[in-house]
Amino acid sequence: MQPQFKEYFERFPVSKIFWVRGLLPFYYRGKALHLKLLYKMTFEETGLKKQIIDAVTEMGFENLTPIQEKTVPFITTQNRDLIALAQTGTGKTAAFGLPVLNMLDVDVTDTQLLVLCPTRELCLQITGDLKNYSKYLKGLEIVPVYGGASIETQIKSLKKRAQIVVATPGRAIDLMKRKALKINTIQWLVLDEADEMLSMGFKEDLDTILAETPQEKRTFLFSATMPADIERMAHSYMKDPEEIAVAKKNIGAENVEHHYFMVRSKDRYEALKRIADVNPDIYAIVFCRTRMECKEVADKLMADGYNADALHGDLSQAQRDNVMQRFRSKHLQILVATDVAARGLDVNELTHVINYNLPDDPEVYIHRSGRTGRAGRSGISISIIHLKEKGKLKDIERICKKKFEQKPVPNGKEICEIQLMDLIDKMRNVEIDEKQISVFEERIAEKLADMSREDIIKKFVSMEFNRFLDYYRNASDINVDASAESEGRREKGKRDRGGKEKGSFRREKVKYSRLFVSLGTKDDLTPAKMMGFTNRIVNNRDVIIGQIDIMRNFSFFEVDTDHEKEVVDAMNGANFDGREISVEVASSTGAHEGQREKDSVRDRNKDFDGKKRKDRKEHKERRRDNESRSRRRHKAEADDFFHGGKKRRK
Repeated sequence: MQPQFKEYFERFPVSKIFWVRGLLPFYYRGKALHLKLLYKMTFEETGLKKQIIDAVTEMGFENLTPIQEKTVPFITTQNRDLIALAQTGTGKTAAFGLPVLNMLDVDVTDTQLLVLCPTRELCLQITGDLKNYSKYLKGLEIVPVYGGASIETQIKSLKKRAQIVVATPGRAIDLMKRKALKINTIQWLVLDEADEMLSMGFKEDLDTILAETPQEKRTFLFSATMPADIERMAHSYMKDPEEIAVAKKNIGAENVEHHYFMVRSKDRYEALKRIADVNPDIYAIVFCRTRMECKEVADKLMADGYNADALHGDLSQAQRDNVMQRFRSKHLQILVATDVAARGLDVNELTHVINYNLPDDPEVYIHRSGRTGRAGRSGISISIIHLKEKGKLKDIERICKKKFEQKPVPNGKEICEIQLMDLIDKMRNVEIDEKQISVFEERIAEKLADMSREDIIKKFVSMEFNRFLDYYRNASDINVDASAESEGRREKGKRDRGGKEKGSFRREKVKYSRLFVSLGTKDDLTPAKMMGFTNRIVNNRDVIIGQIDIMRNFSFFEVDTDHEKEVVDAMNGANFDGREISVEVASSTGAHEGQREKDSVRDRNKDFDGKKRKDRKEHKERRRDNESRSRRRHKAEADDFFHGGKKRRK
């Protein structure tokens, strides 16, 4: 703040600063200045019924959120349709629920408000919120209807006459066909998470439902983004709607940081584990593209000891409910989910959203990242990408108008330090039951009598900490330097265009040693596996690998001579898929080369799996048949020539 304004603000009562309510013009040294007054609006100022205000106050709410401050007065005082744009988790249910509850006539038993939402979970959440807001409104009935539950039970509830129905589109149509849900009398229609409903393919269902509603109703459309389909829907079904936005269209949440980690595709899961390890108190959703990938990642995390589970479309409703309940109650720290499966999962305290893969649609990224940083909290949206996805990340940055910050994947030392400090903090905060433990104090003291204070501390810490020390002892750097990779590709292009043999530039400056390894095609060895195995065992990024020649029973590969001894010492006796291998320096005219020639001849004769031999045999048979037919044809032509074209007798 500028010094000349400090005294003014000290005298001005602005203890409740939150967002813009207006402008205060005043003069300073003859200049007209405008300062933004930032106040919160209380529920007492809304003019809502006392029963509603009492219920909201009991829930612990005192002030309106930005979207509520704009929509509550508009709905209660204006007779127009409304398009409200706000991120998820900003209090949209209260934004339409409170003013409608204030205007609803509890003495009329017909359905007056229909709320459509994309998922079962969101349907139940909206119903629960509306019931809490209306707990002191006597005679009000609210019924949720959704798929995956008994339709007969829902029909019975609707027959009791509900003034408010919260529904998913598919179940609403089913009940309308059975004449159980009557919407020809509604006064208000709410489309919550409208963009999600359209992306899930509910457009035809929405068209069917809206066609049955009365023309004079008011329609309120709430959405986090404003795709073209939403604009078309507004043009088709809404009358001169007012557009209210607490953020710009298709913009990510303001209190969410956007980070990305760049790794090779094969290191994506390793990066995910390191992100989880460097954040001991992580409470996150990991988004995957497919059900298969979702299940695979979750299974790996659980096998590696993480408190995780999967949420995808292959789960039954009971399994889905169980997973979501465990996650909401924080019995799970990491939930691995697909976009469709996670819709309707409302959790306000997420610390991270992790994009295991970037979505193709930037608006999907907005929805993902909007699941953290809710209810005034801050959050972090993380994307794990490889070099080829940098362009897609730029597109998301441009559309979301958010700058993504590249972060380095933490190394083993950083992770171990953070985990150690976290373990010590937890130890300090452990509550001691003096009464229970005093019984064992004497025996504990006897057991530890010969140990020093320092040794006791180290051993207790090591009991929990050794797992991280062992795992990250020789952890490699999995970060990818985009600038170095790009420069490498440019150099390669220059060399290729110059007509040099691929890789010749590198080989001109590096002296290689040729090594023998007792692995071959019979061990399912490939050049890629050989390189990966070497990098993993040697754990030195400076080692340069040259040509790889794979035989049936053994192979040869080149490494730069400077690291020859290091590679041989590290790999000789190492384990490859349960087999101990032998690695040594190969002489140019030694036994290895002679054996290589013999192996090569034998491989050519065996043709590996026999397929080439079979093809060769079939080819010879076809050639013999062709030659036989050719000889018969030539003989026939000769006979015709000598016999003057007459048919010969047999």
